[in-house]
Amino acid sequence: MKRDCITLAITGASGSQYGLRLLECLLAADKQVYLMISAPAQVVIATETEIKLPGRPGEQQTFLSELYNAKPGQLHVFGRDQWMSPVASGSNSARAMVICPCSSATLSSVAQGSSRDLIERAADVMIKERRQLILVTREMPVSSIHLENMLKLSNQDVTIMPASPGFYHQPQSISDLVDFVVARILDHLSIEQTLIPRWGEGLKD
Repeated sequence: MKRDCITLAITGASGSQYGLRLLECLLAADKQVYLMISAPAQVVIATETEIKLPGRPGEQQTFLSELYNAKPGQLHVFGRDQWMSPVASGSNSARAMVICPCSSATLSSVAQGSSRDLIERAADVMIKERRQLILVTREMPVSSIHLENMLKLSNQDVTIMPASPGFYHQPQSISDLVDFVVARILDHLSIEQTLIPRWGEGLKD
């Protein structure tokens, strides 16, 4: 029986922790994951975390599978020019895709349908096939150009989900803030999560 499959792309915006935590949660939920990590994202991961990510996709696949206890065949990592990968075609792509975090450069390229690398092509496939695409943008402030690109994609039923953690669950750590955003992404993917309580849960009458 084939696992439910999600494509995840991590690009070069600050907030790589969101993407890595989402990867961990997707694997823990027994989802098959097609993963792409841009070159700028690798620089950000090295800057923002203590993870020493290898440079080659195959090595990344082995490293991350071991780090997050993935089952055999559960995680597949693709490079920017692997055009024969499943995500490059609507005939074999995943049911949903998340770009987390999504840089402004990637936002612009997806909005213009550039398809210059595998991440952009995978997003273009999701739009043309009318499948779920979530962009977790991480930029502030935003310019009119950013807003126009977001509106253009929103009109194509793309979900724009800025990485804006809430505070009603009284976070005690950075991990709590990361989990808030990841929980909302999982909710939109219809994947069960217990990372944070939902609004109104636990309130006394």
